[in-house]
Amino acid sequence: MAILETEELTRCFGALRAVDALTLSVEAGEVFGLLGPNGAGKTTLIKMLTTLLPPTSGAARVGGFDVVHRSAQVRRIIGYVPQMLSADGTLTGYENLLIFAKLYDLPRAGRAARVREALAVMGLTEAADKMVRTYSGGMIRRLEIAQSMIHEPRVLFLDEPTIGLDPLARQAVWDRIARLQTQFGTTILLTTHYMEEAESLCGRVAIMHLGTVRAIGSPEELKSSLGPNGGTLEEVFAHYAGASADSESGGSYRETSRTRRTARRLG
Repeated sequence: MAILETEELTRCFGALRAVDALTLSVEAGEVFGLLGPNGAGKTTLIKMLTTLLPPTSGAARVGGFDVVHRSAQVRRIIGYVPQMLSADGTLTGYENLLIFAKLYDLPRAGRAARVREALAVMGLTEAADKMVRTYSGGMIRRLEIAQSMIHEPRVLFLDEPTIGLDPLARQAVWDRIARLQTQFGTTILLTTHYMEEAESLCGRVAIMHLGTVRAIGSPEELKSSLGPNGGTLEEVFAHYAGASADSESGGSYRETSRTRRTARRLG
């Protein structure tokens, strides 16, 4: 059963169609990946689905709720981890999560237990009372995921969840994301530039280019679409997006600056 659907969803910025008549469906409990070069429309799509940006036209529903007309209901059932750092380094991990528990209006009597549970799920129990500014990049990302999960959302949006992390920290985040899906049945939609991340985590992947979906399927289906001998996901990306995953052609100065700033702060 689809928990997320879009129909001809479009977002324009002046003459630029950042997302162009996109129709998409994500099943409940699925880990779904969005791949595409910078400027493909991935972050714009997520911002519309999380009610942060109104569509120009078309429709989208999350959990059966229209993102425009029932935005409050959508926000109650989703979690969102943006590219930019969202944890407060001047507070402990516990204090960060407690703030989010209050923001989501969780019952006072159960807040402490929920915070401790979220810390445990993300492997942060021992670091709960340490200042976040002392955390490693991987620990910060896991804390941000815990923040987004504190109210037990049905759908979790992750925008470049492992950007700027070293391979070991990235694997730790992958393990926790996989646990959310298998243990709690959370539907996860993530954007990534890492092909190995998509193959490791995602049941299905959509490749976006210039605001449209050029290909969709499981990683194996996409690789076999190149012919009888198949190919790598990198080759699939290059075929459908017209660029390699690390192409220097995509993205503006602003996007590049934001990405490097995030990587520096998490590193």
